[in-house]
Amino acid sequence: MGIIMDTAIFTALAISLVLTIIIEAGFFSLIGKRNKKDLLLVILVNVLTNPVVVLLYWLAAYYTDISLIIVKIPLEVFAVTAEGYCYKKYALELKRPYAFSLAANAISFLSGILIQQII
Repeated sequence: MGIIMDTAIFTALAISLVLTIIIEAGFFSLIGKRNKKDLLLVILVNVLTNPVVVLLYWLAAYYTDISLIIVKIPLEVFAVTAEGYCYKKYALELKRPYAFSLAANAISFLSGILIQQII
């Protein structure tokens, strides 16, 4: 990969992470959650999962001919499952951690599609 591709991946990683944190933290607040430790958990979990998902997606797009929808599905399932597990294990006030993870990721994913359409 050249410098331009490296910069593009780094930029995509950074933008995706920041937007994901804003959207999922906003969703956390929107559903009435206020526990600061749980909010920090939402942020940290996304710091762990989002870059992995975005990087694997970029690598698959760049190095393979696999349909990108086939790449997205298992990556999103991984994110929802991993985040849900972390919420179940560590969250103090998230009563349905996997449902929260699924909803937060769905909103984040759909927001990303909408943002891409606008840009």
